[in-house]
Amino acid sequence: MEKFIPLSIPNFEGNERKYVDDAIEQGWVSTGGAYINDLEKKLAEYLHVDDVVACQSGTSGIHMALVESGVRPGDMVIVPTLTFIAAVNPVKYQFAVPVFMDCDDSLCMDPNKVEQFCQEECTIVDDQLIHKTGAIVKALVIVHVFGNLADMERFVWLAQRYHFILIEDATEALGTRYNDGIYKGKYAGTIGDFGVYSFNGNKIITTGGGGAITAKDLKRVAHIRYLSTQAKDDPYNYIHNEVGYNYRMTNVQAALGVAQMEELESFIFRKQKNYELYKRLFADFRYGKIKEFRQGTVSNKWFYSLEIAMNEMSCSLRDIIIKLGERGVQTRAIWGLIHKQKPYQDAILYRLEKSNYYSSCILNVPCSTQITEEEIRYVVIQIKDVLEEFADEKRSNH
Repeated sequence: MEKFIPLSIPNFEGNERKYVDDAIEQGWVSTGGAYINDLEKKLAEYLHVDDVVACQSGTSGIHMALVESGVRPGDMVIVPTLTFIAAVNPVKYQFAVPVFMDCDDSLCMDPNKVEQFCQEECTIVDDQLIHKTGAIVKALVIVHVFGNLADMERFVWLAQRYHFILIEDATEALGTRYNDGIYKGKYAGTIGDFGVYSFNGNKIITTGGGGAITAKDLKRVAHIRYLSTQAKDDPYNYIHNEVGYNYRMTNVQAALGVAQMEELESFIFRKQKNYELYKRLFADFRYGKIKEFRQGTVSNKWFYSLEIAMNEMSCSLRDIIIKLGERGVQTRAIWGLIHKQKPYQDAILYRLEKSNYYSSCILNVPCSTQITEEEIRYVVIQIKDVLEEFADEKRSNH
């Protein structure tokens, strides 16, 4: 294969090696060290919040948000079905019950259906939202899919009206913010009760693996930091008064993160510029269009979504992905819907419609910050050619 254009790879063109080498030379490589504190400070300053806890992963951050929210066995948590499964698995860690909700055209959870669910399936008793089964609906996990802000004005109102805790999964949305409306200037992950970020290898910045969490209540942030280091009350005599977790980020990871934070705005600028090029190149293309991001926001545009006219194709999305891979273009389907996964096949579903459609037709296209204009043009040519081939094949068969 002469050419290979990856979907999304990390970019280490700054001080990453310098800071990692420094951490290693100092001998601080595990869950303690100055780079952890430095990364937390830089994140807090960037997000305009008072405190942030660096943790092992976005998944661990969501888990700690649920723990801190008091989610207990049998409680219900409203979650999207159109997302990566890591956003939902922590609900199972707490032996709680996920309620799968549909998306709207933003690919994020549909606030209208959440409101209908609360009105039709639940009642408010003593400032708690009670499902018709008798379970408490304790929290809602809202995912800002691909860096696209969900409708937070509606979700904050719903959380206040129906008495559930609002956890923002901003694992794909570091740097996304409102530039209009009542939350103008507020960043994804800083509007709800909790906000969680991920620094996995394909995210806008990476620490290899890792994440972070913040909360409106500073006492909760402090308690999460305590829980993430095995709830150590007395480090000399090893006294632990609560069940803790091994969820703290390592200093070596944080060293990477400090360097990546120095590049974040540059990375976002490149993502936005490349997105606009894709949009222009796919404009007026019959078989696919690049989806927009929410009006009134500035998105980090982490991933780009091509909505394919699958009704005009003679194939499945999988066939398209395989064919493009043979041409050196790495793409991926959006996600397999979580309610269809084996661990969740008995879960509660609520009016799932658009998620079924989008899961069958969204293709993520190469979006690394290092991708060149020439490579983007090559990607678009190959995608158009493949889709036209499959469309011609369908017409000829009819």
